[in-house]
Amino acid sequence: MSSPPIQRALERIDLLGSISDNSNFRVRTLLSPANRRAAATLKDWMEKAGLTVEHTIDGSVRGILPGSNPEAPALLLGSHFDTVIDAGAYDGPLGILSALAAIETLQEEGIELPFPVHILGFSDEEGVRFHTTYIGSLGMLGQLDKARKAATDKDGNSLSFVLATEGWSNDASEICYQAENVRGYVELHIEQGRVLEELQLPACGVSALVGQTRLKVIIEGQADHAGTTPMPIRRDALAGAAECIVELERLAKECESAVATVGQIEVHPGAANAIPQTATFSVDLRHADNEERLRLKNEFLKNFKFIAARRGLTLNWQTILNDDATPCDTRLTEQILDSVETTTGHRTTLVSGAGHDGVIFSRITPIGMIFVRCRDGLSHHPDEYASPEDIAIGIEILVHFLRQQSTSQDG
Repeated sequence: MSSPPIQRALERIDLLGSISDNSNFRVRTLLSPANRRAAATLKDWMEKAGLTVEHTIDGSVRGILPGSNPEAPALLLGSHFDTVIDAGAYDGPLGILSALAAIETLQEEGIELPFPVHILGFSDEEGVRFHTTYIGSLGMLGQLDKARKAATDKDGNSLSFVLATEGWSNDASEICYQAENVRGYVELHIEQGRVLEELQLPACGVSALVGQTRLKVIIEGQADHAGTTPMPIRRDALAGAAECIVELERLAKECESAVATVGQIEVHPGAANAIPQTATFSVDLRHADNEERLRLKNEFLKNFKFIAARRGLTLNWQTILNDDATPCDTRLTEQILDSVETTTGHRTTLVSGAGHDGVIFSRITPIGMIFVRCRDGLSHHPDEYASPEDIAIGIEILVHFLRQQSTSQDG
């Protein structure tokens, strides 16, 4: 370990960012070759830092620093290392590598914590391959339910089948956290928004994570010849989907703090000279207020039904994800804010508009988050970027938080 932990973290972000399943853009999905290489690389770095390292069948990794009392409830730090398609290098990996840098800093200072710290790297949070999120963190809680296991990828293979046939089964561990074994979960992450940049702040705490609903909407019409079918008698599924998408946008704009996105659409038969018979599209709806999110969902589905009926189309939908808004733990957040204030001179919190693995771990333990500023608020984009200076501040906040935990009465 010749270079300082912060410098190593920056180098590791670049190296991990070079691991991709596509030579033209960055992408790593559940159990893909690149995802497996990324997991193996993380394990190697953790082992070199003196952690006891293991992996699960879904490809998630864990590094354990035992502390002076290995039987005490563990503090969990980390994030995910899968990506969206054409991703940036910071979303997910920054949380894992900043946690590792913080631990290495304490080691170099000769500080031994009075409880274990587990650094977690989740193989899937984005849900790109199976269109269902949090596979890695749900797996570590033993909460992969039948619905998620039945989810299929583009080849029609279910998650349960893929885990059985493609899973990282060699020397895999079964990890299943219980509430009594966990002290808390803390994740450092880029903001994925522009607020910190507008406030000219490098970092802050997080008060809550928004609720999220994700649907798969299927509109059925009638395939027909594009040249011989008059406009008045067409049952064009894509035209109906387009009207629904515009209606979704209108409703979301009228609802304060709501965001709604259609990021995927598929058309069958998909020929230039054929009227579309089927249009299938995604809906991603987010709001910090659970009741308002439910109201908006019910309203746009009602309007979708009206549009489909008027056009002679049939409408169906599937709920892919339905997560309530998740508050961060008050006590843990105050401790994080103490560290933010000590490091930056400011005491600020934001609500996260994105989902994170803390949503899952909040089922068993208090959670907290640290946000680091990202340039132009860009995320899920190849130009995603956090400056070395801001990353260093984020790591310093995490180090201060860990030092604080080492001297707290319940440590």
